[in-house]
Amino acid sequence: MNDGTSPTTAAQPPPQLIDDDELTGHSVVANSTMNRERVLSGVNSYARELGFDPVEFLGGCGSAPSWLDLCSGEGLALRAAAQRIPQAAITGVDLVGPLRPADLPDGLELIAADLGAWSPARRYDLITCVHGLHYIGDRLALLERAASWLTDTGLLVAHLDPATLRRPDGTDASRPVLAALRAAGFDYSARHHRLGLRGGRSVALAFTYLGADPEAGPNYTGQPAVASYYSQGR
Repeated sequence: MNDGTSPTTAAQPPPQLIDDDELTGHSVVANSTMNRERVLSGVNSYARELGFDPVEFLGGCGSAPSWLDLCSGEGLALRAAAQRIPQAAITGVDLVGPLRPADLPDGLELIAADLGAWSPARRYDLITCVHGLHYIGDRLALLERAASWLTDTGLLVAHLDPATLRRPDGTDASRPVLAALRAAGFDYSARHHRLGLRGGRSVALAFTYLGADPEAGPNYTGQPAVASYYSQGR
């Protein structure tokens, strides 16, 4: 049965890991194009990658819905959503931010910030991270924090590649990490590489972040990605 984990591989000499301050300036992260051209619906879209239309979801979240998109790139999907639901509060956060500045629709805020240090001033009905975790070093810490940014009935959806989660010796750490995420209330679709969580909560995963390897090579998307190293226990 495919539970989303990758086959166990023999230990390899671990690479020279870097911390997240150094990682943010690495070309694999700074030059990421994953969300630069992705739109709201259609072939290369949020609706396709998430498996649902964010605007339709927000339509069921009351008179003033809210959406936080992590690693939002140019924010094209967010601009379209803000035009369709002007009463919504929509926030996009990206390390680089939009490279083509333009006037923003009412209700939309695009922020250039390091997600390792940034936190919102409110909670959200929808939090998404479309292929963005591939470029985050301590992605488990971000998931812990994002879980607390949800409203009580909010939904978090993020793409996760378990094959890029490593133990200190470089071997696959996907099984214990996915088990811990599921125990905390997350669900994971191996077919779509999507992690989901319904309802805001406090999450504490018993792993210690050791550093990142930005030279890990392509992941399942075919694009260069970052491998994150953890030891079990705090």
